[in-house]
Amino acid sequence: MPTLFGRRVLLRPLVVTDFTAWREVRRRNAEWLVKWEPQRLPSHPDPVEDKQAFSVRCSARQRERQSGSAYGFGVFVGGMFAGEMNISSIQRGPFQSAYVGYWIDEKQAGFGYTPEAFVVAARYAFEELGLHRLQASVIPRNKASRRVMEKLEMRNEGTALRYLEINGIWEDHVRYAITSEEWLIRKADLEADWIT
Repeated sequence: MPTLFGRRVLLRPLVVTDFTAWREVRRRNAEWLVKWEPQRLPSHPDPVEDKQAFSVRCSARQRERQSGSAYGFGVFVGGMFAGEMNISSIQRGPFQSAYVGYWIDEKQAGFGYTPEAFVVAARYAFEELGLHRLQASVIPRNKASRRVMEKLEMRNEGTALRYLEINGIWEDHVRYAITSEEWLIRKADLEADWIT
């Protein structure tokens, strides 16, 4: 179970004992987050309110790690749960690519924790997992999330129309990316700016 360290953040997989802290943050941030996330299927239990559903979620993330298809991390600041950083939909073969998704507790937003966590995750993706490309897709009006990409000077690849279903609506997304070649060129600066 990988644990990754930044300057101020720690990334590690969530486990069942994180439920109480995770639920508290998710409940408090419901309005902050719901407009940026896919709708939960009505027939599925809510992991925010159902510890067993959270346990199933943790087990699913563990199976993804074991199969190499995704790596989900809780983001911890000062030892306290603050959000999530996920490397998902890993494609091997000639693509060697993955998506990165993230969210942060609203009260922790604006302090640079998410860009720091992104750089920590990117280092792991490129240097440990051997991926070639990472992509993050952001709804254009999500200014906080776009700011993360801008702070990191991620390459803007344009807008994909009606790209993902978010909160019941097919939303456009701005696609940002970085490749392993770019990582090698920018690694020292990114690490100096965010994690060392």
